[in-house]
Amino acid sequence: MITGHHYQNAYICDDIDAAIAAFAARADISNVRPFAIEQMLWTPDGIKRVASKIAFIWVGDLQYELIEVTDDESGIYRNCVSNGGLMHFHHICMRVPEWEPLRAAVANQNLPVVLERANDGDLLKFLYLDGRSFCGHYIEYTWMSDERWAQLGGPK
Repeated sequence: MITGHHYQNAYICDDIDAAIAAFAARADISNVRPFAIEQMLWTPDGIKRVASKIAFIWVGDLQYELIEVTDDESGIYRNCVSNGGLMHFHHICMRVPEWEPLRAAVANQNLPVVLERANDGDLLKFLYLDGRSFCGHYIEYTWMSDERWAQLGGPK
């Protein structure tokens, strides 16, 4: 299943500060600060805790998400294979305009949902499909309010 607007490539990194410095040496970025986040997320094996440091870097209309995992009960982030570099490609993300139609479409396709956070009232909902058998990586879908999009630095 491929739908929505592809706006993000995401990478796992062992040292988020080194990864940010590598981007700064190669692209015109400014004021990028990692932040810590801890979430309880739905998985097929029940609710799991995921804690990480995250940074978002915009280069043109593409956002790079850098993720330094500190605790991953889900195993979704820790199973990323090292390529010997600072960053290890993990997933792409697409923004969709409506959550319920996406959720209905997900139920009618053959890539399993492996991670999800979609609580009532959330200004940002997301899920990961395991697309590794299809394209070699996870596929994230997100719905967010326009206000949250602006907070993340999304282009108008």
